[in-house]
Amino acid sequence: MDAETPVIAIVGPTATGKTETAIHLARAIDGEIISADSMAVYRGMDIGTAKPSAQDREAVPFYLLDVAEPDEPFSVARFKMLAEEALAAIRGRGHQPLVVGGTGLYVRVLLDDFGLTQTPANPALRARLNAEAQKLGAPVLHARLAAADPQAAARIHPNDRVRIVRALEVLELTGIPISVQQAEDAARRKPRPSRKFGLTLPREALYRRIDRRVEAMIAAGLEEEVRRLLARGFSPALSPLQSLGYKEMVAYLQGACDFQTAVEAIKQDTRRFAKRQMTWFRADPEIVWVDVAEQTPAQTAELIRSRLQ
Repeated sequence: MDAETPVIAIVGPTATGKTETAIHLARAIDGEIISADSMAVYRGMDIGTAKPSAQDREAVPFYLLDVAEPDEPFSVARFKMLAEEALAAIRGRGHQPLVVGGTGLYVRVLLDDFGLTQTPANPALRARLNAEAQKLGAPVLHARLAAADPQAAARIHPNDRVRIVRALEVLELTGIPISVQQAEDAARRKPRPSRKFGLTLPREALYRRIDRRVEAMIAAGLEEEVRRLLARGFSPALSPLQSLGYKEMVAYLQGACDFQTAVEAIKQDTRRFAKRQMTWFRADPEIVWVDVAEQTPAQTAELIRSRLQ
């Protein structure tokens, strides 16, 4: 397949049926799927990340699933490298690449060649900044960032500890704000051809789906999955175990709350997460939005296929 053939992207908030839609579409157009989900890269984290089943993976090839252990550093730069390799392999077989997921930054770095600072991580500095965030709270570090790099702070949520710490890390190591480095990189950017489709639902319908999805994860054994990860020696302080669904279950297992409180917290936190995802994706004018309220994933896939033609 020609390198100029557009990559198809299916994005949007959690619980809109992106993976199911992508599987139907991939089977119809001889496609293969690159996952753009920052937590699905970790092995042993299956239920809480809603990874495709073994049966799904037999039906359609998936990439960027289960490529790291929960205690293994996994950067956006590493995602881009592995995704570029997958993209080349898919095209080398003459198949259609699909990028599917809700991690907007992953989609952007792959398709829009979004700027990434090349400053290497400094483990000692990062550990110190993370310890400060743990002790003082991420908003305190966000205020520090706002004073030094207001452009970066304006784009980062005050509770987004990972991105706040990275921005402060780059600033301390180089003396150059990360926003300046990203702006310079943007001038060199070479976006690749793509067709982007976003799946959406009215808010109340989306929230009902989120509630059902969380309940399905609980029924499928999310508590047991988290217990297994902790039993394997993974620290509950690791970023993957502080992600959506896992941090709330860790809190329950550590006795910080009861089971039902943890479940309700997952639902509430997932709703907030979906809202942030929509804010991110709505900023991309290239995304064609598809309301999936009255459609099955198969019907949504067929609609996207017809629009591709």
